Amino acid sequence: MIQRLFKQHYAKMLRVARTILYDEQESKDVVSDIFEGLLRGRTMLMPDTEERYLLTSVRNQCLKRIRHQETRLHLQTASVEQPSNAEDEDERMTDIVEFVVSHLTEQEQRIFRLRFTEGYSYEEIASSEGISRVAVWKHLSHALKEIRNRFNPKGL
Repeated sequence: MIQRLFKQHYAKMLRVARTILYDEQESKDVVSDIFEGLLRGRTMLMPDTEERYLLTSVRNQCLKRIRHQETRLHLQTASVEQPSNAEDEDERMTDIVEFVVSHLTEQEQRIFRLRFTEGYSYEEIASSEGISRVAVWKHLSHALKEIRNRFNPKGL
């Protein structure tokens, strides 16, 4: 089934990605990621909606990558505009790590580390922890909420 989908839709999916991203390699990566997700996932495509699903997936993945790049650029720009003291940053990170260790459950700590230190996806974490992606999201959401409440109580 994947071979048929690949042969039938790859070129069109790649064109859509190129139109959005203007980058050949990024476009190929997006399309490959979608097919990889189909191989690993439990998504059942219906013949009458498979093309629409695949093209929508391409669009969504491209927009997600653009948002990620914009966020990264914004963070880099903000850090350049606001020179900071490396010691203060190290101390703040130490405080956050101590807080995580003392206030989060062991499972939340593992999930937090896998996501933010190791860079695992929700799906990879869910697989390694034997839980659902929704459970991963809930654990991370709780951990981040606790960290925000502790280190940014006024929401600044």
